Amino acid sequence: LFPDVGGGFFLPRLPGKLGIYLALTGFRLKGRDVHKAGVATHFVQSNKIPELEEALTSLKEPEKLDVESVLSAFQDQSEDIPDNDFILQPHLDQISSLFGGESVEEIFENLKSDGSEWALEQLATLEKMSPTSMKVTLRQLIEGESRTLQECLNVEYRISQRCCEDRDFYEGVRAVLVDRDQSPRWDPPTLAGVTQEKVDWYFSPLPAERELIL
Repeated sequence: LFPDVGGGFFLPRLPGKLGIYLALTGFRLKGRDVHKAGVATHFVQSNKIPELEEALTSLKEPEKLDVESVLSAFQDQSEDIPDNDFILQPHLDQISSLFGGESVEEIFENLKSDGSEWALEQLATLEKMSPTSMKVTLRQLIEGESRTLQECLNVEYRISQRCCEDRDFYEGVRAVLVDRDQSPRWDPPTLAGVTQEKVDWYFSPLPAERELIL
Protein backbone atom coordinates (compact mmCIF):
# COMPACT_ATOMS: atom_id res chain seq x y z
CA LEU A 1 0.00 0.00 0.00
CA PHE A 2 1.71 3.23 1.23
CA PRO A 3 2.55 4.91 4.57
CA ASP A 4 -0.76 6.19 5.94
CA VAL A 5 -2.17 7.52 9.26
CA GLY A 6 0.37 10.32 9.20
CA GLY A 7 3.29 8.29 7.88
CA GLY A 8 3.73 10.80 5.10
CA PHE A 9 4.42 13.41 7.79
CA PHE A 10 6.61 11.71 10.39
CA LEU A 11 8.64 9.32 8.22
CA PRO A 12 10.44 12.01 6.19
CA ARG A 13 11.29 13.74 9.48
CA LEU A 14 13.27 10.79 10.83
CA PRO A 15 17.09 11.06 10.80
CA GLY A 16 18.79 10.74 7.43
CA LYS A 17 16.82 8.61 4.99
CA LEU A 18 15.58 6.19 7.64
CA GLY A 19 11.94 7.01 6.91
CA ILE A 20 12.32 6.30 3.20
CA TYR A 21 14.08 3.02 3.99
CA LEU A 22 11.30 1.92 6.35
CA ALA A 23 8.59 2.96 3.90
CA LEU A 24 10.03 1.23 0.84
CA THR A 25 11.28 -2.00 2.44
CA GLY A 26 8.52 -2.43 5.02
CA PHE A 27 11.16 -3.18 7.67
CA ARG A 28 9.38 -3.70 11.00
CA LEU A 29 10.53 -1.90 14.09
CA LYS A 30 9.61 -3.44 17.44
CA GLY A 31 9.71 -2.40 21.08
CA ARG A 32 12.41 0.08 21.99
CA ASP A 33 13.51 0.39 18.36
CA VAL A 34 10.33 2.33 17.56
CA HIS A 35 11.47 4.91 20.12
CA LYS A 36 15.11 4.84 19.06
CA ALA A 37 14.10 5.47 15.44
CA GLY A 38 12.17 8.57 16.44
CA VAL A 39 8.74 7.23 15.50
CA ALA A 40 7.62 7.14 19.15
CA THR A 41 8.37 9.80 21.76
CA HIS A 42 8.61 7.32 24.66
CA PHE A 43 8.89 3.62 25.43
CA VAL A 44 6.81 2.05 28.21
CA GLN A 45 6.65 -1.71 28.62
CA SER A 46 3.19 -3.20 28.17
CA ASN A 47 2.62 -4.38 31.74
CA LYS A 48 2.87 -0.77 32.93
CA ILE A 49 0.24 0.60 30.51
CA PRO A 50 -2.74 0.35 32.93
CA GLU A 51 -0.80 2.22 35.61
CA LEU A 52 0.32 4.79 33.03
CA GLU A 53 -3.27 5.36 31.90
CA GLU A 54 -4.33 5.93 35.50
CA ALA A 55 -1.47 8.39 36.07
CA LEU A 56 -2.35 10.35 32.94
CA THR A 57 -6.09 10.50 33.54
CA SER A 58 -5.56 11.62 37.13
CA LEU A 59 -3.71 14.76 36.04
CA LYS A 60 -5.70 17.93 36.76
CA GLU A 61 -5.68 20.40 33.87
CA PRO A 62 -2.37 19.04 32.61
CA GLU A 63 0.06 21.05 30.55
CA LYS A 64 2.30 19.46 27.91
CA LEU A 65 5.21 19.30 30.34
CA ASP A 66 3.06 17.45 32.89
CA VAL A 67 2.29 14.72 30.37
CA GLU A 68 5.95 14.63 29.32
CA SER A 69 6.99 14.19 32.95
CA VAL A 70 4.65 11.24 33.51
CA LEU A 71 5.71 9.52 30.30
CA SER A 72 9.39 10.01 31.06
CA ALA A 73 8.95 8.62 34.57
CA PHE A 74 7.31 5.46 33.28
CA GLN A 75 9.94 5.10 30.59
CA ASP A 76 12.62 5.22 33.28
CA GLN A 77 10.79 2.45 35.13
CA SER A 78 10.61 0.21 32.05
CA GLU A 79 13.73 -1.77 32.78
CA ASP A 80 12.47 -5.31 32.15
CA ILE A 81 12.99 -4.92 28.40
CA PRO A 82 16.71 -4.86 27.48
CA ASP A 83 17.91 -1.48 26.22
CA ASN A 84 20.03 -2.73 23.34
CA ASP A 85 21.54 -0.68 20.53
CA PHE A 86 19.17 0.39 17.75
CA ILE A 87 18.75 -2.59 15.43
CA LEU A 88 19.57 -0.54 12.31
CA GLN A 89 22.49 1.35 13.86
CA PRO A 90 25.16 -0.58 11.88
CA HIS A 91 23.47 0.40 8.59
CA LEU A 92 22.41 4.02 9.16
CA ASP A 93 25.22 5.45 7.01
CA GLN A 94 24.36 3.09 4.16
CA ILE A 95 20.68 3.89 4.50
CA SER A 96 21.35 7.61 4.26
CA SER A 97 23.55 7.27 1.19
CA LEU A 98 21.79 4.47 -0.69
CA PHE A 99 18.20 5.55 -0.07
CA GLY A 100 18.85 9.20 -0.84
CA GLY A 101 17.89 8.95 -4.50
CA GLU A 102 15.33 11.19 -6.15
CA SER A 103 13.71 8.19 -7.83
CA VAL A 104 13.16 4.53 -7.03
CA GLU A 105 15.29 3.67 -10.04
CA GLU A 106 18.16 5.66 -8.57
CA ILE A 107 17.83 3.84 -5.25
CA PHE A 108 17.92 0.51 -7.10
CA GLU A 109 21.11 1.59 -8.87
CA ASN A 110 22.65 2.73 -5.61
CA LEU A 111 22.03 -0.66 -4.04
CA LYS A 112 23.40 -2.51 -7.06
CA SER A 113 26.51 -0.33 -7.18
CA ASP A 114 27.17 -0.78 -3.47
CA GLY A 115 27.15 -4.54 -3.94
CA SER A 116 27.49 -5.39 -0.25
CA GLU A 117 25.56 -8.31 1.17
CA TRP A 118 23.27 -5.98 3.10
CA ALA A 119 22.60 -3.75 0.08
CA LEU A 120 21.77 -6.71 -2.14
CA GLU A 121 19.40 -8.06 0.52
CA GLN A 122 17.54 -4.74 0.48
CA LEU A 123 17.46 -4.80 -3.30
CA ALA A 124 15.96 -8.29 -3.27
CA THR A 125 13.28 -7.06 -0.88
CA LEU A 126 12.41 -4.06 -3.05
CA GLU A 127 12.22 -6.21 -6.16
CA LYS A 128 9.26 -8.02 -4.59
CA MET A 129 7.31 -4.83 -3.96
CA SER A 130 4.68 -3.17 -6.11
CA PRO A 131 6.51 -0.83 -8.51
CA THR A 132 3.56 1.55 -8.43
CA SER A 133 3.42 1.65 -4.64
CA MET A 134 7.15 2.29 -4.38
CA LYS A 135 7.02 5.24 -6.76
CA VAL A 136 3.97 6.69 -5.06
CA THR A 137 5.52 6.20 -1.63
CA LEU A 138 8.82 7.85 -2.49
CA ARG A 139 7.08 10.90 -3.92
CA GLN A 140 4.77 11.04 -0.91
CA LEU A 141 7.70 11.16 1.52
CA ILE A 142 9.84 13.57 -0.49
CA GLU A 143 6.96 16.04 -0.75
CA GLY A 144 5.74 15.30 2.79
CA GLU A 145 8.90 16.75 4.28
CA SER A 146 7.62 20.25 3.50
CA ARG A 147 3.91 19.62 4.13
CA THR A 148 1.94 20.22 7.30
CA LEU A 149 0.32 17.27 9.04
CA GLN A 150 -3.10 18.31 7.73
CA GLU A 151 -1.77 18.53 4.18
CA CYS A 152 -0.17 15.09 4.53
CA LEU A 153 -3.43 13.58 5.76
CA ASN A 154 -5.31 15.07 2.84
CA VAL A 155 -2.77 13.64 0.40
CA GLU A 156 -2.90 10.24 2.11
CA TYR A 157 -6.67 10.18 1.76
CA ARG A 158 -6.39 10.87 -1.96
CA ILE A 159 -3.82 8.11 -2.36
CA SER A 160 -6.02 5.67 -0.42
CA GLN A 161 -8.91 6.34 -2.77
CA ARG A 162 -6.71 5.83 -5.82
CA CYS A 163 -5.42 2.56 -4.38
CA CYS A 164 -9.01 1.36 -4.15
CA GLU A 165 -9.56 2.33 -7.78
CA ASP A 166 -6.37 0.64 -8.98
CA ARG A 167 -5.37 -3.03 -9.05
CA ASP A 168 -2.21 -3.62 -6.99
CA PHE A 169 -3.81 -3.12 -3.57
CA TYR A 170 -6.25 -5.95 -4.22
CA GLU A 171 -3.53 -8.11 -5.73
CA GLY A 172 -1.36 -7.67 -2.65
CA VAL A 173 -4.25 -8.65 -0.38
CA ARG A 174 -4.92 -11.69 -2.55
CA ALA A 175 -1.30 -12.84 -2.48
CA VAL A 176 -0.80 -12.35 1.27
CA LEU A 177 -4.20 -12.91 2.88
CA VAL A 178 -6.51 -14.76 0.47
CA ASP A 179 -4.59 -17.29 -1.63
CA ARG A 180 -1.42 -16.79 0.47
CA ASP A 181 0.82 -17.79 -2.41
CA GLN A 182 3.11 -14.80 -1.68
CA SER A 183 3.38 -14.29 -5.45
CA PRO A 184 1.66 -11.04 -6.35
CA ARG A 185 1.31 -10.21 -10.03
CA TRP A 186 1.82 -6.44 -10.07
CA ASP A 187 0.43 -4.30 -12.87
CA PRO A 188 2.63 -2.92 -14.24
CA PRO A 189 5.26 -5.44 -13.14
CA THR A 190 8.30 -3.17 -13.60
CA LEU A 191 9.39 0.29 -12.53
CA ALA A 192 9.76 1.29 -16.18
CA GLY A 193 6.10 0.50 -16.71
CA VAL A 194 4.94 2.98 -14.07
CA THR A 195 4.51 6.27 -15.93
CA GLN A 196 4.72 9.75 -14.44
CA GLU A 197 1.09 10.21 -15.43
CA LYS A 198 0.14 7.16 -13.34
CA VAL A 199 1.94 8.53 -10.29
CA ASP A 200 0.43 11.99 -10.81
CA TRP A 201 -3.03 10.43 -10.89
CA TYR A 202 -2.53 9.01 -7.39
CA PHE A 203 -1.96 12.53 -6.06
CA SER A 204 -4.61 14.28 -8.14
CA PRO A 205 -7.57 16.00 -6.43
CA LEU A 206 -10.73 14.01 -5.89
CA PRO A 207 -14.17 15.33 -6.77
CA ALA A 208 -15.06 18.02 -4.24
CA GLU A 209 -17.65 15.88 -2.50
CA ARG A 210 -15.09 13.11 -1.95
CA GLU A 211 -12.22 15.16 -0.54
CA LEU A 212 -11.25 14.72 3.09
CA ILE A 213 -12.51 17.55 5.27
CA LEU A 214 -10.50 18.16 8.45
